[in-house]
Amino acid sequence: MSAPVPVAVALDGPDLATIRAWAAAAGPYVSTMKVGLETFLRDGDAAIHAAREASGGREVFLDLKLHDIPHTVAGAARSVAHLQPRYLTVHATGGSAMVRAAVDELPDTRITAVTVLTSMSEDDLAAVGLLGPSIEAVRRLAALAVAAGARAIVCSPQEVAAVRAEVGDAAVLITPGVRPRGSATGDQARVATPEQALAAGADLLVIGRPITAAPDVAAAAAAIADTLARR
Repeated sequence: MSAPVPVAVALDGPDLATIRAWAAAAGPYVSTMKVGLETFLRDGDAAIHAAREASGGREVFLDLKLHDIPHTVAGAARSVAHLQPRYLTVHATGGSAMVRAAVDELPDTRITAVTVLTSMSEDDLAAVGLLGPSIEAVRRLAALAVAAGARAIVCSPQEVAAVRAEVGDAAVLITPGVRPRGSATGDQARVATPEQALAAGADLLVIGRPITAAPDVAAAAAAIADTLARR
């Protein structure tokens, strides 16, 4: 079997049994298991252990999108340190001091700054008062977060090239909003295919429903892995 491809499978399942099944099915083909807010709030540490063990020890991406005052974010980061996630997300809009608070607590984890959610359109940005266009907002937030010590950035595939130009090789670039050709976009507003995202310069692709909602999770993961391995 070839090396796993740089995909993080979003394990947003209804229960631990489903998470284990998805992780076991996709684990041979991908590099990373992503545990999100919904799953972690329901299942806690057990979700991390299930994802890691069932996938055969793949890296864990703990996607909590922390956003609070620096003191609180430091405490939240400290509370998950024992889980040793490879990635832990915070919102870049929390500011430099907040990002740095997480970085200082978890020096062995890649603190991952979320720039602009891929569900947000240009109109959404304007409605919440975030100066756009989105590509400029993302670029500014990425630069702020990296300067504060973040070692990974979450941005849409459409902004990867601009972020890479801004931060160089200082951060891993992670792209949600990735959909294989022909897949429904769901609630994602700024999307690309896996091949397009990697070609643009992404390092890790987040893919959820196109894998986990497939009739055969292993086959769906294998198909994406095969497509990426052949590009």
